[in-house]
Amino acid sequence: MPEDDFALDRLIHEPGRLAILTVLTSVADADFVFLQRTTGLTKGNLSSHLTKLEDAGLVEIEKRFVHKKPNTNVTLTKEGATRIARHWAQLERLRGLADTERTT
Repeated sequence: MPEDDFALDRLIHEPGRLAILTVLTSVADADFVFLQRTTGLTKGNLSSHLTKLEDAGLVEIEKRFVHKKPNTNVTLTKEGATRIARHWAQLERLRGLADTERTT
């Protein structure tokens, strides 16, 4: 099998970013505090991962004020939705290959 058959998207596969993208697939959008609580990441780690995801075009970040308080809102882009779905499909495919190897 070609090596690409086993390749995972390293940007997405990193556990913190995978957690962020997984949460975002189940909601229309999420604010920073919600993402921090659901992923268990520190403020600094979450901010760093969000910047990488935004730079790659996988999420959009909107900074605004809500009731005079700063609020950071994150939305999954179409590209982000496509790539996370592709990543999960690849993991399932690899799992299937592993199951096939065990039964032969």
